[in-house]
Amino acid sequence: MTSTSSLRIALIHDWLNQMGGAENVLETLVAMYPGAPVFTSIFWREKMPSHYQEWDIKTSFMNNLPEVHRHHQRYLLLYPWAFRKFDLTDYDLILSNKSGFCHSVRAKPGATHICYCLTPTRYVWNMEEYIKQEGFNPALVALLRPLSQLLKLWDRRACNGVDHFIAISSAVQQRIASVYQRNSVIIHPPVETDEFLPVEKPDDYFLVVSRLIPYKRIDLAVKACTKLDLPLIIAGEGRDRERLEDCAGPSVRFLGRVSHGEMVDLMARCRALLFPGQEDFGISPVQAMASGRPVIAFASGGAMDYVREGKTGCLFNEQSTDSLVAALRQFDEQQFNSSTIREFALRFDRSVFDNKLRRFVDMSMRD
Repeated sequence: MTSTSSLRIALIHDWLNQMGGAENVLETLVAMYPGAPVFTSIFWREKMPSHYQEWDIKTSFMNNLPEVHRHHQRYLLLYPWAFRKFDLTDYDLILSNKSGFCHSVRAKPGATHICYCLTPTRYVWNMEEYIKQEGFNPALVALLRPLSQLLKLWDRRACNGVDHFIAISSAVQQRIASVYQRNSVIIHPPVETDEFLPVEKPDDYFLVVSRLIPYKRIDLAVKACTKLDLPLIIAGEGRDRERLEDCAGPSVRFLGRVSHGEMVDLMARCRALLFPGQEDFGISPVQAMASGRPVIAFASGGAMDYVREGKTGCLFNEQSTDSLVAALRQFDEQQFNSSTIREFALRFDRSVFDNKLRRFVDMSMRD
């Protein structure tokens, strides 16, 4: 067996111009493998946390393209090429943290490539939904649709260079099997559960913590709580905020972007966290559970891995306002035990991720 301490390791990441779940995973990988360079298409230094500038980040030619940091979606046809151009001949182990095309890097013969798959490339396999969500101009749409089959060929071909796939949830594991015809193991993303603790007596409000973008379906939470006149606090910013405010009643309050400490406090004191979108995993529900609070989620995607009916939360089966309204009417926080919820959430702690990934890497390097 080869010890990872003696290996040259490269970390691969799609883009660094915004914070999200992918970046949470990357931060853990950097901590696990200190000194390993991060290869990425673009890096917006001013937008990302200041400590990222201490990392060894290597960008592609795309980093110098006009407006690429603000509008990286416009250049999606270039990503496969950009990652193929990286020279990784010095590295024995490649760890790609992928939702786009970063898994298309070329490793040297004999090197091992492990892909931590956040999702098969969404803008390839769900192109029509992606076009609708992003609001592309008609000229770009006219170009993308005929190229969709080519993008699928590129994506599948890139998978040939991956030795092992890791899926972030059962839903993604099924998608990898369906789209790529590849097996994978599940290692859920890391969550810093130690920061989230229950309080003795929660307050009387429901909570959403999310970027305010259309596919998150925050509109369902807004409309349902408005209809029932239930207090709802929304923490987060995004391009969908104005539309959401237009359909919100007086019981809904928008806080915008909040500090980490404020978010921890909001999680601990809410009646329940509302999670109406279809996500590949979802960090905020596990954070709420670590705070001892139940989660009311749409019954799809990553939520199926951690929302247990009557134990850690409840599920609504249709992604509609009426379905969420019915769930809220039936919700009774008295049936939930905060200690039980928190204990379940600890299964997703960062230490669990760290241990599982290290064991998987060690096993893979023996092969």
